[in-house]
Amino acid sequence: MHPGGPMPRINKTVVLALLIATSSIFLLFQLYYYRQYVSKNGLHALTGKGYLAGKEAQWHLVKRFLSLAHKFSLPVFLADKASLSLLSQDTVLLKDSQLKEPHCTFLCTNRDFITFGLLGNLWKYDASLLEAAEERGLELLEIRGKDPRLVSMDDLMGSEIPLHLLFRFNSRLVHVVVLYERSGNYLWHGPLRLKASMDRTFAPFRKLDFGRYAGAYDRPELILTTLDGLDIRIPKNFSRFLKENSNSHFLECRYREAAAFYQLYPDDTSPEAMDFRMKAKSLLHLAARVLTDLQVPFWLSSGTCLGWFRQCNIIPYSKDVDLGIWIKDYRHDITQAFQKAGLPLKHKFGKIEDSLELSFQGLDVKLDIFFFYEDGDIVWNGGTQAKSGKKFKYVFPRFSLCWTELLELKVRVPCETLDYVMANYGPDWNVPVKAWDWKSSPPNVQENGVWPIKEWDDVIQVF
Repeated sequence: MHPGGPMPRINKTVVLALLIATSSIFLLFQLYYYRQYVSKNGLHALTGKGYLAGKEAQWHLVKRFLSLAHKFSLPVFLADKASLSLLSQDTVLLKDSQLKEPHCTFLCTNRDFITFGLLGNLWKYDASLLEAAEERGLELLEIRGKDPRLVSMDDLMGSEIPLHLLFRFNSRLVHVVVLYERSGNYLWHGPLRLKASMDRTFAPFRKLDFGRYAGAYDRPELILTTLDGLDIRIPKNFSRFLKENSNSHFLECRYREAAAFYQLYPDDTSPEAMDFRMKAKSLLHLAARVLTDLQVPFWLSSGTCLGWFRQCNIIPYSKDVDLGIWIKDYRHDITQAFQKAGLPLKHKFGKIEDSLELSFQGLDVKLDIFFFYEDGDIVWNGGTQAKSGKKFKYVFPRFSLCWTELLELKVRVPCETLDYVMANYGPDWNVPVKAWDWKSSPPNVQENGVWPIKEWDDVIQVF
């Protein structure tokens, strides 16, 4: 060819191969640089406008908080309703370690806060936590309140303990709920109540998952997993924890009112009274174990509820333990379970459709279980007179259930306790009455007909 002649044709396949190779090298270089950059700077590579920027801020806040928690050995676990509801067992098993790319799926929700629980009994308070938080750019608001474990009728003051810790960074929040172990072998957290001098704009207090009222939980088994690249402890049975959260409302015993009651009516400390209370406590604990194993929710009813509400104790002259159960929660194996636990059936009145009542014989103390029926805006339980077949109905306003503690046991009571007690005992419920007729004394009792004689063998069973 002459120097000024046309160039030779280049093979198109070779050109295409060179372009692919060059592009691949460039992409690999970009990916390497991207990973190096993210590992150094966190999730900046995800930064965009709006939600992604919020995700990045949330992730960095959680990372800073967990770094602080590690430094001070804070026994924290993820308790956030929104984050836990995103989890599945597969997620936990994977521990998302296979997901190498930066992401924030579980810890970054569309909320400006995330919640952690802190096991108070495993935590030693360190005043330098505030300074360390500030060094990490975190503002800290500490909410304190009375320690109910130290409050009693002998000491109504109690000492203050940390209840809630709120860490803020750029308008985002980590809410730490301190959970303390109570004598009933359960975890308790206090309400979030701001003192007058505190900044009410520090956090979206009304939106927080915890703090509107005190709460009670069974101690969760915790496991260590990896979420969004961060090592975090979570409840192993997070579905159960979420279910507990929706029914965790806790009512403290009214120690101040109980102390005033005992000023007017001194407590019976006779050997007979002390013996009864000891046996009643044992019976209540046994009944709770049986019903919990059956997954049957129950609450303190009648005189047992009155004793808790009025004097934070069992009424020594009541001579029995009273529990309530919704009829919808009745199980056919309840009687068998109690008998297997050593409590023989004393009597069975009524039937599942109407006025069912079971009574079991403990050690010198009787356990009465009343089944409650829903009827419009009221609920009721039945009573039966064995010798005449007469039926009675005890009417209550509708109520929800809360947790409390009685005799070192976490048990339920009607949240609207005063309404419940007033219905059953009238306006003078605060005055002891030892002569009580179950057929005529309660103001909410109504005659409800008579059982047909042909049904007596089934609806009136006395053993």
